[in-house]
Amino acid sequence: MSVNQQAHTGPPYGRPQPGYQGYQQPAYGGQPLPGVPQLQYGAYNGPMPGYQQPAPPQGYFPSLGFPSKGSPVSLNSDTSSLAPNFIGSLRASSTSGASLPSDHLTYSPFGQGDVQNGIPASAAPMQRPPASQPYLPGSASMPVTQTPTFQQYGPPPASVQQLTNHMAGMAIGITAASAPPPAGLGYGAPRPPTMPGPPLPGQTAAGPPASQPNHVFSPPPPSPMSGPQPGPPMSGLHGPPLPTHPPQPGYQMQQNGSFGQVRGSQPNYGGAYPGTPNYGSQSGPPPPPKRLDPDSIPSPIQVIEDDRNNCGSEPFVTGVRGQVPPLVTTDFLVKDQGNASPRYIRCTSYNIPCTSDMAKQSQVPLAAVIKPLATLRPEETLPYLVDHGESGPVRCNRCKAYMCPFMQFIEGGRRFQCCFCSCVTEVPPHYFQHLDHTGKRVDFYDRPELSLGSYEFLATVDYCKNNKFPSPPAFIFMVDVSYNAVKSGLVRLICEELKSLLDYLPREGNMEESAIRVGFVTYNKVLHFYNVKSSLAQPQMMVVSDVADMFVPLLDGFLVNVNESRTVIASLLDQIPEMFADTRETETVFAPVIQAGLEALKAAECAGKLFIFHTSLPIAEAPGKLKNRDDKKLINTDKEKTLFQPQTSFYNNLAKDCVTQGCCVDLFLFPNQYLDVATLGVVTYQTGGSIYKYAYFQLETDQDRFLNDLRRDVQKEVGFDAVMRVRTSTGIRATDFFGAFYMSNTTDVEMAGLDCDKTITVEFKHDDKLSEDSGALLQCALLYTSCAGQRRLRIHNLSLNCCTQLADLYRNCETDTLINYLAKYAYRGVLSSPVKAVRDALINQCAQILACYRKNCASPSSAGQLILPECMKLLPVYLNCVLKSDVLQPGLEVTTDDRAYIRQLVTSMDVAETNVFFYPRLLPLTKADVDSDSLPAAIRNSEERLSKGDIYLLENGLNIFVWVGVNVQQGLIQNLFGVSSFSQISNGLSTLPILENPFSKKVRSIIDMLQMQRSRYMKLIIVKQEDKLEMLFKHFLVEDKSLSGGASYVDFLCHMHKEIRQLLS
Repeated sequence: MSVNQQAHTGPPYGRPQPGYQGYQQPAYGGQPLPGVPQLQYGAYNGPMPGYQQPAPPQGYFPSLGFPSKGSPVSLNSDTSSLAPNFIGSLRASSTSGASLPSDHLTYSPFGQGDVQNGIPASAAPMQRPPASQPYLPGSASMPVTQTPTFQQYGPPPASVQQLTNHMAGMAIGITAASAPPPAGLGYGAPRPPTMPGPPLPGQTAAGPPASQPNHVFSPPPPSPMSGPQPGPPMSGLHGPPLPTHPPQPGYQMQQNGSFGQVRGSQPNYGGAYPGTPNYGSQSGPPPPPKRLDPDSIPSPIQVIEDDRNNCGSEPFVTGVRGQVPPLVTTDFLVKDQGNASPRYIRCTSYNIPCTSDMAKQSQVPLAAVIKPLATLRPEETLPYLVDHGESGPVRCNRCKAYMCPFMQFIEGGRRFQCCFCSCVTEVPPHYFQHLDHTGKRVDFYDRPELSLGSYEFLATVDYCKNNKFPSPPAFIFMVDVSYNAVKSGLVRLICEELKSLLDYLPREGNMEESAIRVGFVTYNKVLHFYNVKSSLAQPQMMVVSDVADMFVPLLDGFLVNVNESRTVIASLLDQIPEMFADTRETETVFAPVIQAGLEALKAAECAGKLFIFHTSLPIAEAPGKLKNRDDKKLINTDKEKTLFQPQTSFYNNLAKDCVTQGCCVDLFLFPNQYLDVATLGVVTYQTGGSIYKYAYFQLETDQDRFLNDLRRDVQKEVGFDAVMRVRTSTGIRATDFFGAFYMSNTTDVEMAGLDCDKTITVEFKHDDKLSEDSGALLQCALLYTSCAGQRRLRIHNLSLNCCTQLADLYRNCETDTLINYLAKYAYRGVLSSPVKAVRDALINQCAQILACYRKNCASPSSAGQLILPECMKLLPVYLNCVLKSDVLQPGLEVTTDDRAYIRQLVTSMDVAETNVFFYPRLLPLTKADVDSDSLPAAIRNSEERLSKGDIYLLENGLNIFVWVGVNVQQGLIQNLFGVSSFSQISNGLSTLPILENPFSKKVRSIIDMLQMQRSRYMKLIIVKQEDKLEMLFKHFLVEDKSLSGGASYVDFLCHMHKEIRQLLS
């Protein structure tokens, strides 16, 4: 079958395909994730001190305040005919105006593509607007809500044209892609009917709306201008466009659009100029300056809501090449018909430029965020396991790509042509099958590797280390028993929990018991190993005090089967807290602990995982000893990067040895002071492990969070001794990788362990031209050992479109994935460059992306307008969140360890996690319907959205804040907290009291639902309005200015506009 054939749906191969009725998405529970993850938070664990007020934010023109909501916005300084009053909701209707020919009915207003990113999924592969977008009257509907000045008044003289670039009034309008907007409004030529291509399965002809392919806004210029100003007087801008222009269909439709409600004229537009334009009709004194309404710049909440409404009800069927999936915040079901599910792979763009020149011109990074072992919804089928016996999987002779749906069988099925390198390979006799009249094998539907995007092969012995099959992996629990750990109650807590947790070790499919063996070590300045062999009456302890030359003092009896040694293990876990109850030893070692675990796995000839519970900076004499090098004075200097780098190369070398053995390290940290996460985390990071951090650990407030994290960490699916390679079709290749792994060459990503939460982000570059006909292909192959010791290959395939027009690239981008990539790129950058340089580079790249769009895809319009592509309209707000994050712009209370911790955490986050991390979800709890299962509608992250009489919940994947306004009704306080007044609410609550009333039950069920969706258990923090903790909470209201100097969304949008104009001029 040719590469660009669509894979066909087919009956299942073994198990019945799950039905699609009434599914609910575990991942998001159908609730709005507040658009973007947010990068800031105060302390991530432990009590958070209040923030002191730092200096006022630098830069960013606070005076230029202006609105922001969801559709294509035109911030227009040329006072085009509808300014302030149209700063309200504007939503283009693609249904009014000239009727579309039937083949243009690819979009209904806000269908799935739109919010998702402006790409009509149904037609993505097939349509392309002309590069320059002529205005073709009547060729399509005209959903444009902004009539440019020159249409009403005739072309302005040249000098006026220049003046327009510096004007205060802003019109925010929307252009719809289904019609070329009149001159001032962004891009959107009618999609030519010539592009072939069936609608997506399950999608009607009216697919995603073309509406608003771009956002046009005009921010006010930085300095007041003198002299006559062009454009109609502001006061003339109320109501519909002037009658001299044919009425523009579309803005009434926008009521429900992404711009909030239409607000009528805005009397206080804070213009930066003394005089309002007085050009044209009206004379008289200038009206008062107007304040722009923040509801009129793109809103993440609206975009998320629209996508949910458009894409949440139908399954996403993967049979079409280059289809943009629904947003990560939408609850949808996936049906694999030849391309990998978006749960496994998401791309920054699903239509990539044919040439490297085009890619360089747009500056849009071409990247894929891959989560090879992602958890699917219960209704979705897990990848089938294919066993080809001793011969192993069928592969291309030249490039070694694995058999997949895009390989083309020729010569009656006796040979196949590789879709990646075009080499022709003989089909092995045992694999031969005849072709039908369409050239497809007759067993197409019986073989997962021919009809599905994701599947697994059982690996043969050739794929194993030293050519022998692996043993099942082992888990080693290594507990710090120094003074701090014992005194805080941590040692006793861990021992109690392990007694029951060991019954829940991961196991394969329907196995009765887990094949994983376990071992135990305790340590302070020396290490204690325990023999828990089943034949012993009592466990035996062996002490190794020579930490400089670490060895394991016993082999037999160290790693055991839990069921066989159950009584000995229980006895040991009872004894450990008593043995060390009176310890006075405060110093710890760290590197020797990892070395001990590594040696134990080597001796047992197996892979495995170390669970290390550690409390303090390792200052005892031993290899890997560290010193306290924390220095706040380095912030904002060229040496700041050293804070993110490890102190010594010792841990890098240790990490390399761990990866070679398949020894993954998970680290649970409980610091009361500086611990040097940047150094201690190196081994965890390079082995594919996870770090958890509980600053100032206290049993009563932190035990739930720690135990939930530990349970999930021990039980989750992990692949051991993993190697991943990404192959691409000719024309592009994988050039850069981000995530928690080790690389010893330029192609293989090596991980001692890879769990179901970890992603690897891969960037691609051109090394040749691509063709629009054949598109581009990716194949991710992961070789790993399962928890039962079975060697497997997991394969994910994805086909993308290629384009010769920039407009197609911009119409098929995924902003959430783009932000995920940009954050990881920036977070790696801080290791080698000053933080300011990293921030500037991010702003510059995004300005170039948007300037290229403006120059090459939008209709000609005045330089005073900021025009954003529909699918990137949230790029500025999300990018600002990344820039304000604690890694790139720390607040005063953010510690060096917090920054290093977050840097490592974000590097392996998936798109859904970065989304809520950078732009947290904010829910009004008092608006929740206690009788329904749904969440209340999310609101935007800004203080002005909060009401003193309400209670709100904010979550970012690490913390959940419950903010209580000072005027909340007494009855609500009683129902939720069990106290009679606001002043009696305790700040120290780590869980809500269990009260038998509908409101309490509803709020607790919302919190439980959110906890289920996240990979870590979030810390609950109760914040009372006007309390000292409120400063921490406000740090997450990311649309506002931050205390650490981060710009508000409105100011940042102005700043971006200025950068774009500089690039264009």
